[in-house]
Amino acid sequence: MPSVAVKLYSVFFKLLLKHKLQQRLQMEDAASPFGVTSRPEESTAPANPSFGPDGVATKDIHIDPLTALSVRIFLPDPALDHGGTKPRQAPDLDRRNSYSSACASPPPDHTRRSSYDGPGSQNGNGAAAAEAAATGTYRGYLPSVVDARHRAGRSKKLPIVVQFHGGGFIAGSNTSTANDFFCRRIAKLCDAVVIAVGYRLAPESRYPAAFEDGLKVLNWLGKQAKLVECRMSMGTARGLGFGEVRRSQIVDTFGASTVEPWLAAHGDPSRCVLLGVSCGANIADHVARKAVDAGKLAEPVRVVAQVLMYPFFLGSIPTRSEIKLANSYFYDKSSCVLAWKLFLPEDEFRLDHPAANPLVPGSGPPLKCMPPTLTVVAEHDWMRDRAIAYSEELRKVNVDAPVLEYKDAVHEFATLDMLLKTPQAQACTEDIAIWVKKYISIRGHEFSY
Repeated sequence: MPSVAVKLYSVFFKLLLKHKLQQRLQMEDAASPFGVTSRPEESTAPANPSFGPDGVATKDIHIDPLTALSVRIFLPDPALDHGGTKPRQAPDLDRRNSYSSACASPPPDHTRRSSYDGPGSQNGNGAAAAEAAATGTYRGYLPSVVDARHRAGRSKKLPIVVQFHGGGFIAGSNTSTANDFFCRRIAKLCDAVVIAVGYRLAPESRYPAAFEDGLKVLNWLGKQAKLVECRMSMGTARGLGFGEVRRSQIVDTFGASTVEPWLAAHGDPSRCVLLGVSCGANIADHVARKAVDAGKLAEPVRVVAQVLMYPFFLGSIPTRSEIKLANSYFYDKSSCVLAWKLFLPEDEFRLDHPAANPLVPGSGPPLKCMPPTLTVVAEHDWMRDRAIAYSEELRKVNVDAPVLEYKDAVHEFATLDMLLKTPQAQACTEDIAIWVKKYISIRGHEFSY
C-alpha cells in the first residue's frame, strides 16, 4: 500500500483538484483561441541556457504566432558523457512487465514478474571556443563551438523526445518545476533532446486544441529539419561553412524563418519518440496516429516509438479497475469525468469519444501500423485496466507493446512533484530509458531487456 504521507497528501490533493475544477466551471464561457498554457498558481522553473550541475541546458520558444503554443527544449551537454547508456542500479522494487520469460534477465536487484504474456545563446571569443571544444569544460551553449564541430563532421546528433505533460487537460505546464525535473532526467538517461510541449489548456481552448498543438510541434520539427537541409545546400553551393550559412535568410509563406540552433546542431528528427504523461499520453497517441496516417509526408520526422505513462483513457463500459478503484488516490473517477467535460465541447461529450477511448472503431489507422508502444501503469490507478487492454490489442497485431506495472504505485507516481525523487520514480524513468534505447540507438548500440 502507498505510504501514510502519500495517503495524506492524496486527500489534500483531491480537495485542491475539486476546487480547481469548480473554478474552471465558472470560467467556461471565457473561451480564447489564443489560449493559455500555464496557470498562475503553479510554480515554474526558469529556463537556463547554460549547462547546470546536471549537464542539461534549457530554453523556451513560442512557436506559433496565432496561439499560446510554446515548447521548452532540454539539451544534454553533447560534449560530456552522462553515462546515460547505463542507468544506475535502482533499489529493490516490485515491477511487473509484459515481456515473456524468453527476454534477457534484468539486473539481479530488480524483482520483476511477467504478468502479461505476448509479444538565449552565448557567444564566446575564439580562444574560449577553442578551449571549450578541446576540453569540453565550458558549461554553456557556444554557437561557434557547435559550428566548428559541424564543419568537422563531429556534431553529435541526438534523438528527440517530444513530451506532453499531464494535468487532466485543465492544468499542468511544460515549465512547471515537476515537469522540468522529469524532462531533465529523461534527457540525461536517454541522452536525447527533450521538447516539452506547452499545449493550450481547457476550458479556454477545448478539444481539439491540445491535440492540434501536438501536431503543430511535429510539423515544426519537420520544418526545422528542412530549413537546415536548405541552408546546408546553400552553403555547399556557395562554398560556405555552416556558420556562414547560418546568417543567410530563408523565406516561407510567413516571411523570414530562422533555424533553431540547438536542434540544427544536435537534433535528429528521424529518431523521434513521443512521451505522454496522463492526459499527455492521449495527445501522444493521437499524434502518433496522425504521423502514421501521414506516412512519408511527415519526413524527415519519423516517430520510432511512443511511451504512454498512465494514460487518461476512459470508456462507457467500466473496467474492473474503474469499479474497484473509482475513489483511488489523487485522481478519482468523478473528478476525471468532470475534467473531460471541461475539455470536450458540450455537444461532443461522451465517454467513448475517440480522444478518450483509443479502442473505439474508426479512431485512427489500423493498430498494426502503430509504432512500438511502452505503457506504464500503477497498481492503485483506476485507469490501469483500459491502458493494459489497449496494449494487449497492439500486441495482438504484433506491435511491440510491453506494459510496465508498478506495485503500490498511484497515478502520476513518477511525475507528481512530491513523488519525483522516490525510488519508484527513478526506477520508472530508468526502465523507460532502457526500452526507448532499442529504437533510438545507432545501429550496433541497441539496448534491450
